[in-house]
Amino acid sequence: MERLCAASLSFPYVRPTTVRCAALHDQKINFNHTNVYDKASNFNHAKFSLPLPTKFSPIISEGHRLPSLSRGEKIICQSSVRPAWLDTTIPVPLRPYFMLARVNRDVGWWLQVWPSYWSIALATKPGALPDVRLMILLGAISLVMHTSCCTLNDLHDIEFDKQVERSKKRPLASGELTPLQGWCFWVFQLLLLTPLLLQLNKLSLGFAAAQQMLIFLYPLMKRVTYLPQAFLGITANWNALVGWTAVTGNLVNTNVFLPIYIGGVFWTITYDTIYAHQDKKDDVKAGVKSSALLFGNSSTYWNSGFAAVCIGSLGLGGYNAHLGWPFYPFIISAAGQLLWQILTVDLSDPSDCNRKFESNKWFGALVFTGIILGRLVS
Repeated sequence: MERLCAASLSFPYVRPTTVRCAALHDQKINFNHTNVYDKASNFNHAKFSLPLPTKFSPIISEGHRLPSLSRGEKIICQSSVRPAWLDTTIPVPLRPYFMLARVNRDVGWWLQVWPSYWSIALATKPGALPDVRLMILLGAISLVMHTSCCTLNDLHDIEFDKQVERSKKRPLASGELTPLQGWCFWVFQLLLLTPLLLQLNKLSLGFAAAQQMLIFLYPLMKRVTYLPQAFLGITANWNALVGWTAVTGNLVNTNVFLPIYIGGVFWTITYDTIYAHQDKKDDVKAGVKSSALLFGNSSTYWNSGFAAVCIGSLGLGGYNAHLGWPFYPFIISAAGQLLWQILTVDLSDPSDCNRKFESNKWFGALVFTGIILGRLVS
């Protein structure tokens, strides 16, 4: 008699996978698929079996519970690692560049674009919807900025990434791309960005150019300070200033856009502190500084304070902008989402830290929806 659990997983190019098949008391039973994707085959298979109690709920490492067929005293766990879209649609020579730019993960783009969307919606006239054309333009600018930032970060951190389990398979750290190829790709990304930026007004263009300087400096911060997350907050939320000036063409009403910018900065410090806990053990070995190492087990208390400043600043910006009543239920919901992250995250579990980090795109969506509805009835 057997108890069957099957998992079919899809991961980015050349990435090892772990399927957690069981937890027996305090002992975790793991299957580690460490072979990289074989381009000559469609997918790799591996399986094992072991005796387990009848009452057992299989858990995939990402946290999803799968239904199982209970047929007795044994479980068979099977992993089918299928090539992601990157492996099936992108020509082989280009795949490392797509991985370098992190195009397989959308969360980084969302975290960069939301502050600009917040500002665009705030700067919109009462009773009107935001300019869709401008949102598309800022979305495209944020996408290229984000991918170029990822490239630049990996170029700065090649030696660090080699020592961190989560990042040692990246194209530059693994040697799949040379540093020269990486720098050439970064210049190519800047060339793609230039015609997009030239569609902005002069003031917005100036802020966007200044943001490029911040992006260049950010990867160096983890070498000199235990708060690189603060510098990331300043950098990633600079889009709020770009979005505001793209609509208004001026820096009037600082009591509106500055609280939104400050709220975004503290939001970033909060979620990136959670994110940094994924690598804290490897960071100590590599000599990398982070707020996760600075705050340690007190991170929950610090993040609660950062979240309070974040929500207070966002609420102040909406109040000063005279947003209507729908803004407030949504900002309260956003506060609940942020508090849920802080209070429920297991800082010793990298996969849970990553899940909470990725949930921040919904925080941004709640704030954005509240601003739009508040502006419509203001």
